[in-house]
Amino acid sequence: MSGAGAQKTTEVVDGHGLKVVIVAGTWHEQIAEGLIAGATRTLKAAGADYSLVRVPGSFELPIVSKAALDSGADAVVALGVIIRGGTPHFEYVSSAATDGLTRVALDTGKPVGFGVLTLDDEAQGIDRAGLPGSREDKGEEAAHAALATAVTLRQLRG
Repeated sequence: MSGAGAQKTTEVVDGHGLKVVIVAGTWHEQIAEGLIAGATRTLKAAGADYSLVRVPGSFELPIVSKAALDSGADAVVALGVIIRGGTPHFEYVSSAATDGLTRVALDTGKPVGFGVLTLDDEAQGIDRAGLPGSREDKGEEAAHAALATAVTLRQLRG
């Protein structure tokens, strides 16, 4: 399981004054909603100003994340669920989402919390979605990463 060695995020980052947009795909609703709940709890606890924007799927995450950052957001939390099937579609969408979100962060100079789950099956997603009984909360982790990076960038840029 991917969570072996993962540390539970316990530090609350001070997100006051930060504007964060959660950009979330709509595929695999139960898992996606768990990811959104984890990200929302984390942003709320940090005191960040946040909003939620839904997109059809993970392929659309980069373009909408870039628009959010270009429109004044300090950070984005990108959440998506991609489950392997019997065609190469999984590899194409996973690569496009990962490469696209990396490019968005580098092009804008703003953080993108990466909460895109690439899974072999639905059970793996449920185990990572922060749902009751889940072993991990990837929505929380992605939001924490975005906040912590935004704070670090704010300090560096003074």
